[in-house]
Amino acid sequence: MAKKEIPNKTEREYIIPLRKKYQLAARYKKTPKAVKTVKEFLVKHMQIRDRDTNKIKIDKFLNEILWFNGIRNPPHKVRVKAVKEGDIIRVYAVDLPKKLEFKKKRFDKRTQEAKEAIEKKKTMMQKAKESMKATPKKEGEAEDTKTEEKTENKESQEKQKEAQKLDKKTDKPKEAKIPKQPKAKTTPQRKTMPQTGK
Repeated sequence: MAKKEIPNKTEREYIIPLRKKYQLAARYKKTPKAVKTVKEFLVKHMQIRDRDTNKIKIDKFLNEILWFNGIRNPPHKVRVKAVKEGDIIRVYAVDLPKKLEFKKKRFDKRTQEAKEAIEKKKTMMQKAKESMKATPKKEGEAEDTKTEEKTENKESQEKQKEAQKLDKKTDKPKEAKIPKQPKAKTTPQRKTMPQTGK
């Protein structure tokens, strides 16, 4: 059991035995019982006072390890890393199978690319704001452009209203559509085999 302590952050590694608990469960409830066992084990060992299992958050990949062989055949034991941050405990799998390891790398890569894209957008927005601030206009010019914009907006709105009125006047009443009658269903005729005389 390894321990790392940071203020309000504790990390521990455990090997959690699951077999004893899920053997008592019905065949079709074994993996859900294994998930509950992981939560109960960590509530006990990470010293949560009110024994609330909702404070334990299981990692996506640990969940996949538990469910890897289906609902009837969970693993006998699992090695986890628990990180306590305040009241919430986050649980991660330590040893991943190769298939899940590849999946995790791909997931991490995508999240990293998404973060970089967000940062890039932020920097572009900051540059745009700076360029807007860098080109200050004279006070008289700024007021003139604002009044011009307002008058242009009003004129465009009036033109749109007039166009809508003209459309209403020129619209002809639509002819009532006659609904099509459904075709009568015909049953396919069976082909008869030629009878041979015996």
